[in-house]
Amino acid sequence: MSSSNRGVKEVSDCRSNAIPENILTSSEPVVLRGLVSDWPLVKAGKDSPLSAIDYVKQFYSGAPLTAYLGSEENKGRVFYNDDLTGFNFNRVRVSLTEIFDKLLDHQHSAAPPTIYVGSTMVDNWLPGLRTENDLGLDALNPLVSVWVGNQSIIPAHYDFPDNIACCVLGRRRFTLFPPDQLDNLYVGPLDFTPSGQPISLVDFKDPDFEQFPKFKDALDTAIIVDLEPGDALFIPSMWWHHVESLDSLNILINYWWRSTPEYMGPPLDVLQHALLGLKGLPPEQRKIWQNLFDYYVFDPGVESFEHIPENARGILSGVDEMSARKLRAMLLNKLNQ
Repeated sequence: MSSSNRGVKEVSDCRSNAIPENILTSSEPVVLRGLVSDWPLVKAGKDSPLSAIDYVKQFYSGAPLTAYLGSEENKGRVFYNDDLTGFNFNRVRVSLTEIFDKLLDHQHSAAPPTIYVGSTMVDNWLPGLRTENDLGLDALNPLVSVWVGNQSIIPAHYDFPDNIACCVLGRRRFTLFPPDQLDNLYVGPLDFTPSGQPISLVDFKDPDFEQFPKFKDALDTAIIVDLEPGDALFIPSMWWHHVESLDSLNILINYWWRSTPEYMGPPLDVLQHALLGLKGLPPEQRKIWQNLFDYYVFDPGVESFEHIPENARGILSGVDEMSARKLRAMLLNKLNQ
């Protein structure tokens, strides 16, 4: 696939962490050029990759972290094994210092092994880094993570939270698809995934259109964005994104935040529970439950619950932290029976 920025909104020269207010509620991806160019970490990386590594090391807590290590035969792709009974990498606990040493050892390798550290909380492993390198989104209570590796390829997946991905060292290529492309992306298992989220089984580098013919339709909607160090990308909730790190040393810092409180829980849990309780029902019963979900969840009318006294509506009036806690306890009790 060739690189293009087809169909993506772009904000140029977005300096000094100044995020336009409407960006954080956008329903489509937005490229923010130069958003974090003034970060000391980005400036260190523009001096040299080693300078960036030395800068990061001064904040490292020393605690081990999880890394994915794979053979050079994988060509950087973090994926399943051939028959989807396992994965093509080993998940290991190592120090960040060891990861940096491995990356430097293979910096000039023509066919390096896969070295990849996924979502790792900045405040836990790199305390103090955000004092000098931060977007100032504390009002959104974001989860801030760092990603480190070499030429890795992360298959297309979605995330429930909104996301700003900040490219701080090395170049990244994002290929994005709107949420309605689910059927065209040939998504793998829900309950057995490399990193928690279901992923597309299509090899974007060499797509097999005989096995995955509808992927051609997905490509018609694809947005391909290349980020340089200092650039950032806003990815709305549930947008599919395939991420390719293009250089031998790469660091990305991202911000995830929800539009609803954390006590509401992850919607994926609801989907998995629905598979447990609803998928095996006869078709006519599934249709009845589909109507119930529409009535109570997806399309409740203003008048739907007016016949119930307001003081007796319970969770039909809305969910707050206390009612969410009670509902979760009730569900756990029933699931454990």
